[in-house]
This record gives sequence, C-alpha cells and structure tokens, in this order.
Amino acid sequence: MNIEEVREYCLSIKGAEECFPFDETTIVFKVMGKMFAYMGLEKREEGFMLNLKCDPEKAVELRERYEAVIPGYHSNKKYWNSIYFEKGVPDEKVKEWIHHSVDEVIKKLPKKSQQEYADMKDE
Repeated sequence: MNIEEVREYCLSIKGAEECFPFDETTIVFKVMGKMFAYMGLEKREEGFMLNLKCDPEKAVELRERYEAVIPGYHSNKKYWNSIYFEKGVPDEKVKEWIHHSVDEVIKKLPKKSQQEYADMKDE
C-alpha cells in the first residue's frame, strides 16, 4: 500500500474521520471521537509510518514477527505499534491491523457508545 491507499482505507472504516490535531503534517483518524490511527505525511528515511492501537500481547507478537513493525512512535508503546507499511507488509495485513485498531478503540468505549457504533450504518 502507498500513503494515499492507507488514507483512503482508514477513511473507509465505518464512522471514520480525519483531522490534524497535532500539526499540519500528522494526519489522525478517529471513530467515535477516539484516535485509532495516525501517520506523518512527510516520508522518513525508512518510509512512511502508520501508527495503530493494538492489544498489548498482539503488539509484541507483531513486533517479533515483522521487521516493519516497531513500538509506537511518540505513543504508549504498550498499546501502539508503528508500521512501515512500504517495507513488504502485505496489504491485507495492514488492513487487518487497521480493523484491529478500530476494535481496540471501540471496546474501550462505554457500552452505550459501543452500541451506537454497532448501530451506525456503513457509508
């Protein structure tokens, strides 16, 4: 995937919106007002990096299995991973991890908000 495909995919998630709360070069994706992904729009030496929320055990497993996955950059490393998605990670894995991140965000919401999200129509 390239940076535009990652952006489009994040925005295709039910209820997703984008914003720039930190600066003009870091795009943040949210559902129900909560961040599930963010990425810098400036290419780093290693490539573009996508930051995703992750179950702590799965986060460690992904870091051990994929060279392109590292502890979350500028985030809580227990719950966030950074993925250099241009470093040979299959597109389907990136998409799977984006959905996992959304699931991690939704499960932390109050039950009422979880139900609101479940009842939301896909656009």
